[in-house]
Amino acid sequence: MPKIDKWERKVAWIVPSIIGTAILMTGCVALWNTPLFDEYLLLAVLITVFPSAVLDYVDYRWKRSMDEHLPDLFRSLVQAQQTGMPLPQVLEEASKRSYGPLTGELKKMVTQMSWGMSFEKALRSFGERVCTALVGRTVPLVIEASRFGGRVEKVFAPTGKFIQSTLTMEKERQTQTRPYVAIVYVAFFVFLFTIIMLFKTLFVQASEIPTLGSAVLSPEEARRLFFHMSVIQAFFGGLVAGKMGEGTVSAGLKHSVILLAFGYLALKFLI
Repeated sequence: MPKIDKWERKVAWIVPSIIGTAILMTGCVALWNTPLFDEYLLLAVLITVFPSAVLDYVDYRWKRSMDEHLPDLFRSLVQAQQTGMPLPQVLEEASKRSYGPLTGELKKMVTQMSWGMSFEKALRSFGERVCTALVGRTVPLVIEASRFGGRVEKVFAPTGKFIQSTLTMEKERQTQTRPYVAIVYVAFFVFLFTIIMLFKTLFVQASEIPTLGSAVLSPEEARRLFFHMSVIQAFFGGLVAGKMGEGTVSAGLKHSVILLAFGYLALKFLI
């Protein structure tokens, strides 16, 4: 998975937002108060959200891969430090090994040092590029260990264990919260099933009875109402799923896109 820069995130929000706004304005001018306007509205939402959802997922996978390779890197640092090798040279040797996306960042740091940048500045630049919670905690420890020298492996060994235990706890948390994410999906599908059955058994049949036809919504009004309800349920339900599953609201954008697509297809072809 490639790294996603901040400017790419901004472009992924700005450009789709402009396109989505243009589609929405076109729908308002040409299709206002018609059933087709609802589809234009949904299309505008999907176009606006989909690119950011994809980039957020790619960035999440990249950062997760970086964190997962940190314990292996620290074990290598400990072993090399025990042989008396200087820390900058240890990192140069580590950049020749396979640590997933972490290898590329290590090579950049080694290249910066070969150009004359100090080890501390290169390491700080590495931390700013990677910008994960675990890297943000470990970079200061490495810098301080390099400054004071001595038995640096005594610092790296417990740090590596701390990182491993943190990753293990995070995996356990995700395993425990996965059923709650599934509940969001199940609740949405139950909601879709309920409104589809309600539409077919109540509103369609009631419209055929003259005495009840004026007392309830027409099938077209009910269809639009249920469509709006499904869009709201899908979008915010997806955000809740992301917050519970991965700890951030932005991680729920991909769930929102999936639920919006399912909801649209279900209501389009079943009612």
